Amino acid sequence: MSGRRLRITLSPAVLRWARERAGLDVDRAAGKVGVNPDRVLEWERSGAITMSQADRLAHHTCTPVGFLYLPEPPEDNLPIPDFRTRGGVPLRRPSPNLIETVYSMQRRQAWMREELIEDDVEPLGFAGAWSTRDAPGRVAGAMREAFDLAPGWAAREQSWADALRRLRNRVEEAGVLVVFNGVVGNNTRRKLDPDEFQGFALVDDYAPLVFINGADFRAAQMFTLAHELVHLFIGEPGVSRSDALQSTMHDTECFCNQAAAEFLISTEELRAHWTEGDTPGDSFQTIARRFKVSVLVAARRALEAHLVDQEEFRQFYEAYQRDQHRRRRETLGGGDFWSTQNGRIGRRFGAAVVRAVKEGRLLYREAYRLTGLNGDTFDAFADRL
Repeated sequence: MSGRRLRITLSPAVLRWARERAGLDVDRAAGKVGVNPDRVLEWERSGAITMSQADRLAHHTCTPVGFLYLPEPPEDNLPIPDFRTRGGVPLRRPSPNLIETVYSMQRRQAWMREELIEDDVEPLGFAGAWSTRDAPGRVAGAMREAFDLAPGWAAREQSWADALRRLRNRVEEAGVLVVFNGVVGNNTRRKLDPDEFQGFALVDDYAPLVFINGADFRAAQMFTLAHELVHLFIGEPGVSRSDALQSTMHDTECFCNQAAAEFLISTEELRAHWTEGDTPGDSFQTIARRFKVSVLVAARRALEAHLVDQEEFRQFYEAYQRDQHRRRRETLGGGDFWSTQNGRIGRRFGAAVVRAVKEGRLLYREAYRLTGLNGDTFDAFADRL
């Protein structure tokens, strides 16, 4: 018998943990590993499994193979605060995709921070300069000032894509690393689930970073970007996922929602451009088109400004929920490979990596690890920058 066919006994609880953390039911796990579903159930009952099957299970559940040999499931903790909720209830057990993405972005941030310190760049003044004790409107105003955005800036853009691109460019010019990605690195087989998280923020006074789940629909990405930027301004890192701006148990998330909404649509601007349509939905659509936000953000702002009542908002929200998944698109990049890489890597970070490689301060293999690009693809990306 070959070594890989050797039958071993692992913890049934660990084997079940590996499957469940990857979001696989028994049938899907069996199909990926290439066994009968009854075999998977047997593994999780007795722990009896071959080494080759354990290797395949580790691969298809994105689990470090050594973890399968532990006597009990390890704790799956994110390295930053977890503010994710669904229906007001905290979400448990972050997926391997989310965990790997956070750690990958932390590596980017750490490298960029060292680069900037080495270049004697001054720390950013806005990172952590505010707190939840400040008025959301004041933080929103500070954000507009930091990013050099006049009131009504989004209304002058032709589309949501243009508005999102302009905001991203201004934010990067101000010193923030911005990443839009709907997959883990460049692995299109490992899609990020917007129902699990919409974005996260990594606070730093030299290289603050925001990550936006590119698998969410574009108008939602606009609000998520604003929300994560508020996290930077108040110095509170974290992973976010909320139910369409509904109430949340986290005071920090509630504040970030309020400040982000005020940043995108100030109360004064909303009242100045509010028009009564045939239905509240028509009015929401008008506001959404003008300010380049999701219609849900427009509806929530109208509710907060007492332009509609709770019943009108409830009826709209129920219809919106039915339509939400149909409208979701992985939009950033528009299918063009190089545009997608600009989103996944970011021009500011990508330019810094390319410069370090050309100056001989960074090995190619480390550049590949930081960007997720290899060989000729990395060289082509560098040329295009």
